[in-house]
This record gives sequence, C-alpha cells and structure tokens, in this order.
Amino acid sequence: MNTYKVITTEEDFEKAKAMRTAVFVEEQGVAHEDEFDQFDVLGGACQHLLVFHDGEAVGTGRLRFVGDFGKLERICMRKEFRKHGLGRVIIESLEDLVRQAGKTKFKLHAQVQASGFYRKLGYVEASEVFDEDGIPHVVMEKQEKTATIL
Repeated sequence: MNTYKVITTEEDFEKAKAMRTAVFVEEQGVAHEDEFDQFDVLGGACQHLLVFHDGEAVGTGRLRFVGDFGKLERICMRKEFRKHGLGRVIIESLEDLVRQAGKTKFKLHAQVQASGFYRKLGYVEASEVFDEDGIPHVVMEKQEKTATIL
C-alpha cells in the first residue's frame, strides 16, 4: 500500500535528506550546497513529505508556494523503487497539498529526461530548456479546471 505524510519530525526529515543526497548528490553529481538551501528546514516556507510503500519510506518531495502556483520541488525516489508507479504517488501527494491550500496551479522544474513522465500526469512545457546544476531542465505547469456554478 502506498501512502504519504507531511514531515513533522527531525527523524523523518533526515530520511528525506538522505534520499535526496543519494539521488541528487551521489547519483547525479549535484553539489551538496546546491541541493540543500534555505527552504530545507522544518516549519519553514516549504512542506516536505515522505512517500511510503508497504510502510517503508521510498520517496520524497517538497512543496513551496510561488505566487498562484504550488511549486513541486526536490522530487526523488530511491533507485530500487523506480519504475513501479510510485513517482506518480509523490506528484499526486504534493498536488493534494496544493489543493488543500485552495490552489489549482502547479509548477515544477523537470529534468528533461523525466519530462515525458510529467506530461503523462498532465503537465506541459512552459519554458525553453535550461541548465540547473549541470542538468538540462524545463519548467512544466499544470492547471486544473475549477467548477463553475451556473
């Protein structure tokens, strides 16, 4: 069973940071000082979450509000759990948090190699390709329709 929870303890936050270090720093070569920033604190401007598969923490992401958008950031999955549909769980969980805040616009910086995954979830490219920490990225956005009362 797949679930998520918003991180509220240092113990869970350390699990998320360890996943991000393994994926972004060790696997993809992003400098540690570039991966972790002023938003990586509990109770700050971002909500951080863990995604669980059968009770085990397997993925993480964070949410920051920028204008009218919920910006999905630092999304990663432990290597051994990729290609099992769990990435969708991270995105849908972050989107749930955006909806709970009453917003319907989503944005993220997608690694170009992952843009097809985000397209399948309804995101569209909203920028030219740009370099972020030595990796080609593109801004992708999604907007949900709001119900109109007649």
